[in-house]
Amino acid sequence: MSAILVSLLVLVAAGAGRLYLKLDGNITTFDSGGLSDHRPADTSKGENVLVIGSDARTDGNAALGGGDKDDIGRSDTTFLLHIYADQHHALAVSIPRDTLVTVPPCKLPDGGWTKTQPNTMFNAAFSVGQTDKGNPACTQNTVEQLTGLRVDHTVVVDFKGFAALTEVVGGVRVCLPEDVYENDLNPHRSTPGRLLFTKGEQTVSGQRALDYVRIRHGIGDGSDIGRIKRQQAFVASLLKEVKSRGLTPAKLLPLAEAATRSLTVDPGLGSADKLISFAMSLKDIDLHNTEFVTVPWRYDGSRVAVVQPDADALWAALKADRTIDGANAGGKKSGTGPSPSPTPAPVSGAGIDVTVYNGTTVPGLAARGAAALTADGFRVTGTATASTQDHATTVVEYGPGLRSRAETVARALPGAGLEPVTGSGVNVVLGESYAATPGAGASPAPTAVPSEVASGARSADDNPCSNLTYG
Repeated sequence: MSAILVSLLVLVAAGAGRLYLKLDGNITTFDSGGLSDHRPADTSKGENVLVIGSDARTDGNAALGGGDKDDIGRSDTTFLLHIYADQHHALAVSIPRDTLVTVPPCKLPDGGWTKTQPNTMFNAAFSVGQTDKGNPACTQNTVEQLTGLRVDHTVVVDFKGFAALTEVVGGVRVCLPEDVYENDLNPHRSTPGRLLFTKGEQTVSGQRALDYVRIRHGIGDGSDIGRIKRQQAFVASLLKEVKSRGLTPAKLLPLAEAATRSLTVDPGLGSADKLISFAMSLKDIDLHNTEFVTVPWRYDGSRVAVVQPDADALWAALKADRTIDGANAGGKKSGTGPSPSPTPAPVSGAGIDVTVYNGTTVPGLAARGAAALTADGFRVTGTATASTQDHATTVVEYGPGLRSRAETVARALPGAGLEPVTGSGVNVVLGESYAATPGAGASPAPTAVPSEVASGARSADDNPCSNLTYG
């Protein structure tokens, strides 16, 4: 998140066409051909940006991160940044790398596709294909299935780019609850090693900044959850530093160059011009309205499980552009007209026939979906098993002239996408995302963030020493 936000702030402040050509040459894009054909419908007014921190050791990153210089790429840090439709609020949701999820079919380097992988660690999605650059499209597919939200853009940042960025901004203020030694970063050491950080506030950059965000074992309970909290504090502090120091012409170019060189992005952000356009949605978001939370979680043995229905309530709130305190951030008010309704309007399926298919291996899913649709007034003409059972997300198929009816059906099925077909009628093919959603489609989605999630939020203007560790 730090790299993309800084780069966008820089480009907005610069507004200079002369930088475009130079910066265009810095930006690397990944192949979007690996994105799923069954994506959630694009129904949210806001935008969702997936930010992935890669721990690949190739291309000089081993010098900073240690380990094998030929090591494959893994997602060390991941969060989904929701930019609300009012363009004054943003919420970053961290997803622990050890979270057990269903990884949907993903494209391999040879052009083939994997099978659905249930009960798999989240960071394994980025490693599909075992390439040094990782698989951002697979991680995006996994996040879209997990959340039911459509990801508008995906950004990957590596060790080298991250370290360079922190040096260019002159360092970032952080806070340590206790002294930290080398073996806290590398628990395989037999001795404590040298002192890396002293207790309290300090400024870090380059290698020291990278060490800070990667420390896991030496603070609190040594969990990845604790490390996530410190990473959230770091990004908040970086944003605060950028805004407080100002962006003079002398500082613009080196900062923009460091930021864009650290990014691998989807084609939708693959030029300075595209970044500028997207940046306009961020320029009015202040520190207080930029907040960080972690997906509702619990331990499942040594792994992390997503807690339901709290997680679904969080995703529904983002889809409805509700902030964590329940405020409507769905757009600026105009005139004296009424404010948008705080909850989605009920779906009425009166007069619409639909056939429901189970596109997964979950027993009884078609019957469950049929019952939910019947409760909303749809006429279910039949249920059956789909021709394939590897559907990651739900899709509503419709024949010629039936798009409006299909859209009504999709509104009743959170995260459903639309797909025109040559046949007649409207068919629903239920995917794994529906199977993982208790009660999906039976009632309007909630629009309030669970209090447990809201109470753990960090604002970008919080003190760097507050709420740093879990345990």
